[in-house]
Amino acid sequence: MSRSALVGNVTAMLEDAGFLVSDRCAIRPKSFDIAARRGEDVLLVKILGNIDAFDARTGAEMRRLGTYLNATPIVVGLRTRDEELKPGVVYFRNGVPVLSPDTALDLFVEEVPPLIYAAPGGLYVNIDSEVLADIREEKEWSLGKLAKELGVSRRTVSKYEDGMDASVEVAAELEDLFDAPLTSPVSVLDGAEEIRDEEPTPEDPDVAPEDEPIATVFTRIGFEVHPTNRAPFKTVNENARRREQVLTGHSTFTEAAEKRARIMSSVGAVTRTRSVYVVDELTRESVDGTALIEEAEMEDIEDADDLRDLIMERGEEPEEVA
Repeated sequence: MSRSALVGNVTAMLEDAGFLVSDRCAIRPKSFDIAARRGEDVLLVKILGNIDAFDARTGAEMRRLGTYLNATPIVVGLRTRDEELKPGVVYFRNGVPVLSPDTALDLFVEEVPPLIYAAPGGLYVNIDSEVLADIREEKEWSLGKLAKELGVSRRTVSKYEDGMDASVEVAAELEDLFDAPLTSPVSVLDGAEEIRDEEPTPEDPDVAPEDEPIATVFTRIGFEVHPTNRAPFKTVNENARRREQVLTGHSTFTEAAEKRARIMSSVGAVTRTRSVYVVDELTRESVDGTALIEEAEMEDIEDADDLRDLIMERGEEPEEVA
């Protein structure tokens, strides 16, 4: 399957599941292909045939954007090396959950979350440690007896009851022994934080020299500026006090800039953010809801209300979609 067809299939699947899906980010470089929202769940989705192409820089950018935009970064892919991704299993690359299309279909359309995740050494599941301890005590089994039945040490059983995850084989044996479900789903929409390695959000890259005047204006009027490396926008700007975010682009207004501004508007509709594209000379006022502002106008902005007024004059409010 071509990558373009795969992107189309994943987009259609998310729409069938009730997500509002952005236009495809058909630009390079790009950290994600589409953004999607259903209710309060927001996704930034990278779609790949081979997930080994998902590098550390892209993973770091997606995780940063997920933090800024309150979104879950995920990768949907077909294979790793020469092996197809297994259905019902969550993989990880550079701190981002990875799903096969079948696993994504089960999660988003059928609303059946995966139970298994891949980690060094094999496939594992989350054991509900409290349920395990309660059932063992109800059956009056000692740690030693259960350890003997499983063929593991008493210390290992104690770790299961303290929250350590188990291999798929051990989990299946436990459920057979006690005739009860003991596993809990992988929380993909929360970034699967309960099982992936704890990694701090990567630090922001530096602001590009040509964008420093724009970043300075945003900082002066009360925004925290987060530069990007591989997104269709140059910065994500947050004003925590006003609870608003602005996606910003900046360049001469060319055909490529117009394309970026259009993508920014589409992503903004999904993530409920406004978007602004700063240009050297104004030839029109907006592109599909992304407000266009001249560099000289940016320098004259005195506060966040001035910026909001300009955006409302020329752009559009982010749509409220259920």
